[in-house]
Amino acid sequence: MAAEPEPLTAPVDPIDALRRTAYLMERARAGSYRVDAFRNALALLKAMPPDELSARLEQGTIRDVSGIGSSTGEVIEQAYAGELPTRLARLQAEAEAPLAEGGADYWAALVGDCHSHSTWSDGGSPIDEMVLAAIELGQSWLVLTDHSPRLTVARGLTAERLTQQLGVLAAIDRSLDGTFRLLPGIEVDILDDGSLDQSDAMLARLDLVTASVHSKLKMDKAAMTRRMVRAVSDPRVDVLGHCTGRLVTGGRGKRPQSQFDAEAVFAACAEHGTAVEINSRPERRDPPDELILLALEHDCLFAIDSDAHAPGQLEMKRYGCERAARLGVPLDRIVTTWDVDRLLEWSRPGKGA
Repeated sequence: MAAEPEPLTAPVDPIDALRRTAYLMERARAGSYRVDAFRNALALLKAMPPDELSARLEQGTIRDVSGIGSSTGEVIEQAYAGELPTRLARLQAEAEAPLAEGGADYWAALVGDCHSHSTWSDGGSPIDEMVLAAIELGQSWLVLTDHSPRLTVARGLTAERLTQQLGVLAAIDRSLDGTFRLLPGIEVDILDDGSLDQSDAMLARLDLVTASVHSKLKMDKAAMTRRMVRAVSDPRVDVLGHCTGRLVTGGRGKRPQSQFDAEAVFAACAEHGTAVEINSRPERRDPPDELILLALEHDCLFAIDSDAHAPGQLEMKRYGCERAARLGVPLDRIVTTWDVDRLLEWSRPGKGA
């Protein structure tokens, strides 16, 4: 059941203070360069031998470490002194209000996420930090869906790199001893002809495939429809990601939605059991309300996903919950409310066919 992390109180470990500060900055959509300073400082402290960390904190030389500046150093020093860091206290107070009004019952029902990224592609945090944040949010499972090869701007994973990642994911999942499931997945590009940007053999090794259009978003309506229908009809595809590709706000500017026959695409989704993603990122809000209602009419399944590129963005599913509740999407048709066994029973049939 989705929840939210309990506010930290003094005394707090410096590593925990940095982690929560970065999380809350990401949740508040702070500039990435500011968040990076805290994430980088966190990585430095995690990698530092305990004796060295203790000595530097005792001697007051933690800010001499390259990559730890005045802001991050202040948080570390205040935490070490047994205080709740000033910046963290302010961020926690600001986070007392939920990200979205409405959808609380849907948020409480969520147990997973079919769309998340790590530093293996264009995410801002390593896999273990994404997992820890998901656990603190009360999730039961998370699918890691880094990008596929042709999206080079996002450092998409070749088959070789994806194979390496599968080993890392398996090791992390084993270490969790069943208390939480980390599932291997991919956000695979839907190519111009509707084929998928990864080999059949690699896709067959994954627990869940989210497929999205990232290129040629202004393609002719008929061609885009054929492209999307072919993709969502593929037995390897489980979720259709951010189907229109639109951007409605944010630093990347605005982008109009792609043109396609939504009736045909959603009919194919319903026929093949492919879930329509309700992408919760504020700059996407994709699909628009009218397309969610159309997908409902076609009896489609849905996935309320974060498309998180950082731990603090996992909570953005609250925005998707508000929309799903307002538009009357039945909870049982939202795959991210399902337990992991039911999810895998749905997602695994047909893999490698």
